[in-house]
Amino acid sequence: MSDASVSRQQLLIGGEWCDAASGATFTVQNPYTAQPASVAAAATVADARRAADAAQAAFEQWSQTPVARRGELLTTAAALMEERQTDFARAVAEETGGTFGWGMFNVMLATGMLRDAGVHAAAVHDREIESHIPGKRMRAVRQPAGVVVGIAPWNAPVILGTRALAAPLAHGNTVVMKASENSPLTHGLIVACLKDAGMPDGVVNLITNAPADAAEVVEALIAHPAVRRINFTGSSHVGRIIAEKAGRHLKRVLLELGGKAPLVVLDDADLDAAAAAASFGAFMHQGQICMSTERVVVDRRVCDELAERLVARAAALNVGDPRDPSTQIGPLVNAAALDRVSELVQDAVEKGAQLLTGGDADGLVYQPTVLRGVTPQMRIYHEETFGPAVSIVEVDGSDQAIEVANDTEYGLSAAIFSRDVKRAEQLAARIQSGMCHINDATVHDEPQAPFGGVKASGWGRFGGEWAAEEFTELRWISVQDERREYPI
Repeated sequence: MSDASVSRQQLLIGGEWCDAASGATFTVQNPYTAQPASVAAAATVADARRAADAAQAAFEQWSQTPVARRGELLTTAAALMEERQTDFARAVAEETGGTFGWGMFNVMLATGMLRDAGVHAAAVHDREIESHIPGKRMRAVRQPAGVVVGIAPWNAPVILGTRALAAPLAHGNTVVMKASENSPLTHGLIVACLKDAGMPDGVVNLITNAPADAAEVVEALIAHPAVRRINFTGSSHVGRIIAEKAGRHLKRVLLELGGKAPLVVLDDADLDAAAAAASFGAFMHQGQICMSTERVVVDRRVCDELAERLVARAAALNVGDPRDPSTQIGPLVNAAALDRVSELVQDAVEKGAQLLTGGDADGLVYQPTVLRGVTPQMRIYHEETFGPAVSIVEVDGSDQAIEVANDTEYGLSAAIFSRDVKRAEQLAARIQSGMCHINDATVHDEPQAPFGGVKASGWGRFGGEWAAEEFTELRWISVQDERREYPI
């Protein structure tokens, strides 16, 4: 495939599509075919600063635009995204190896985020506060914060790229989106929908950069005086770096980071339902989801039956070309991801884990893998796999199940299966995670819900009314209607 036939992605700065100042580009490789998937502008620090400048220039007018109008534009962008759903799905498959169905699902959830953001922004109102001073009226007021930098990952590129933009825009902020180096075209399609919907120039800007330039581009965006918020979704390692850099500039961050989600199966669980949820949670998008089920923590009394059901489901998954609509499991994003999963599985087997199914790779396609007998001595017990491999950890009773579920530095998502919902709710309160789903999978997201984690999985919440806490400034405004007597 020649470079001339490959889709190209430019920057968007101040309403104009443009090349990088240096003219440099970088190429993204298709994980399945190893052919070029896209060519994107390789932004410089100067480009990043220009984008932030453009967002700053557009902020005053956009922040004063009625929230209803902002919501209308986001709704129009959602409609355009739906019209272009197939284009998005193709880009997801080409750049990241996500299956065609995964790309289509990404668009479905992302359009909901765009529509929902405007609804929740419209629900934000001033709050009256009672004063102890005679003749004083006081209000708590939420106002747009300023320029927001959204740093989006590749793994759910349409969902998480849209999430980085939707609420900040709805609440009256302007945005610089820094696209993932693995999915610049996919992220560019999101921004194109917003621009084509009629967003004023400079309200949303797009920066794409070569992998080698990521650190300095991000640092320039964080340091820009107009930038007031940074939201980042990605690894805990990079999240710590971003938080440190933002801290030096006293800027607030919203971090949604890694996970090691446990799915707890109690002795009274519906095992068919639990196996279905575990398979979906572990293998959807090749396990490359922050909420992916990494550990099935199961009561020893029902472990044999659950393992049998889970293995049967894993072995039956359709593995292959992500562009084929019938494919359920495609390739991992790159060779480094494959090496990591392979090493973790091999380490576990060498230390005594049973390989019940999988463990092989064809190119970057790793077979859905189930391990049993995983113990704390194995790397896979502690480390985020981010691949299609799930560990079964056997426990004796609910107390030990909660102990194992919490035996991780992460705390994003979790699940509990039990026919006794009250019992499950009591146990859910003891799990250290930002989200816990009873009798459902660990992988679940809805635009109106507070999404985020604890511990090394980050802080802050995307979604619903809670996004206002992240993307607005809370101010105290008072009016003294009666003349006041002061002590001096």
